[in-house]
Amino acid sequence: MAGGLNAVDKVYRTELTPLSFLERAAIAFGDKTAISYGDRQISYSEMADEATRVARALEASGIEKGDRVAYLCPNVPEMLVAHFAVPLLGAVLVAVNTRLSPEEIRYILDHSGSKILVGDTELLARLDSIVDDLETVSEIIAIDEVGVGVGYETTSWSDFVERGSDDPLPWSVDDEERTISINYTSGTTGRPKGVMYTHRGAYLNSLSEIIHSKHSAESVYLWTLPMFHCNGWCTTWGVTGIGGTHVCLRAVDPAEIWRLIRSEGVTHLNAAPTVLIGMANHPDAARLERPLTVTTAGAPPSPSLIESLSELGTDIVHVYGLTETYGPHTVCEIQPGVVDMSPTEQARFLARQGVSFVTAEPTRVVDEKMGDVSRDGEAMGEVVMRGNNVMKGYFDNPDATEEAFRGGFFHSGDIGVWHPDNYIDLRDRSKDIIISGGENISTIEVEKAIASHPSVLECAVVAVPHEKWGERPKAFVTMKDGMTAEPSEIIEHVKSQVARFKAPDEVDIVEELPKTSTGKIQKYVLRDKEWAGHDRRVN
Repeated sequence: MAGGLNAVDKVYRTELTPLSFLERAAIAFGDKTAISYGDRQISYSEMADEATRVARALEASGIEKGDRVAYLCPNVPEMLVAHFAVPLLGAVLVAVNTRLSPEEIRYILDHSGSKILVGDTELLARLDSIVDDLETVSEIIAIDEVGVGVGYETTSWSDFVERGSDDPLPWSVDDEERTISINYTSGTTGRPKGVMYTHRGAYLNSLSEIIHSKHSAESVYLWTLPMFHCNGWCTTWGVTGIGGTHVCLRAVDPAEIWRLIRSEGVTHLNAAPTVLIGMANHPDAARLERPLTVTTAGAPPSPSLIESLSELGTDIVHVYGLTETYGPHTVCEIQPGVVDMSPTEQARFLARQGVSFVTAEPTRVVDEKMGDVSRDGEAMGEVVMRGNNVMKGYFDNPDATEEAFRGGFFHSGDIGVWHPDNYIDLRDRSKDIIISGGENISTIEVEKAIASHPSVLECAVVAVPHEKWGERPKAFVTMKDGMTAEPSEIIEHVKSQVARFKAPDEVDIVEELPKTSTGKIQKYVLRDKEWAGHDRRVN
């Protein structure tokens, strides 16, 4: 039959949704532990039953198909179950960043039009100042784990769940392009934007996470990555789909991470480089007896960090993406020759962002006219993407959506190069590139050089004003415990690693660096302070 679907196709074709992952897991692994959290052990059949009860409780609370339901929770079982319960009813999950200010949370709740807020009491207790100003939230449901009083009217979690029933709901959708979740960007250059994920995109990116992070039914996944961040890079759905075990973690603490890795037999975790730095430099860090797959993104990991983690017995998977791409979109695929490289050469290779996920279209690096840059590892351009794991658009923001997709590709705002082997390699965010005397300086390149100094824990490089050159690099550095280095020593070290003109003129040794809740260093905080009273034009 030429074109279109025939009658048989229409009957047997189903819409893609990650809801089907929990349905299958309950069938195939019903008695297996799905969630481990302290003394709580929840099987896959129990997880599916809980998702149904919560969905029915939302229904009894007035939630209808398409309504938004917000969750403000750490990585606890209720947050994981929400990724299935909310869309099971046909509603949209809005997982809110737990470290935002009350006013930022108010904006997200109002902008998304969320009708119900489910929150952890420790987090809800901080919202006293904005509760009376919420425009659309009609009920706040409190999950009390730590015995913290909230101070305003809420519904207890137990009372809420009692509204539900065990009447089954179909683990399917009528339209795979229906919105499954809205994830808000950090909003560092204005109001945060609501990134809409579809059932289809979440399903396909979950499969990519399973493939590229090498998950199996034997996986024991530790939740070091916030579930509110890109729905945990879709791993909330992915690990469930393959029948692995979720180990929930209320707060990121290196000592607790190492304890759980050993006591729970953890095989996988995802984390930003800053979390991995804390792990690698913790007193409990020691070579592991069994392999641990660590998938990292959020900022380019330095070769020195990758080398340190490899020495501990971890298998590094370096991925790259944005909130707008369901989290990771590319992966540094291991080529056959990499195993023959020296550890330092391997680490340098693994620091690349690589090639697109198996479910995505090829990632490009383009010039201002949308033409491909030379694949010589030198010519810089903007990284652009498209495919099944690129967002549906920004919620209630058509102008921003149109701008983001100009030329038919999503514009990342990240600057990179394209190597002859087709791997992309990030150089900077467009606003972070330093233009000094007409020469482009990649802050990432300089940061890698600084991080290779044995005394350095973390660093950030930003542009600062300069009378002669327009702007020059300045570094902010934290030191490893018990170690010191003079700024001049660090500068000379950098000059031995990269072209001398790229070395920072100044190095400030600081106690800590400003970071987002997902561990990204907030360079704009450092840069804005340095440029106070000066005019810096950023394209």
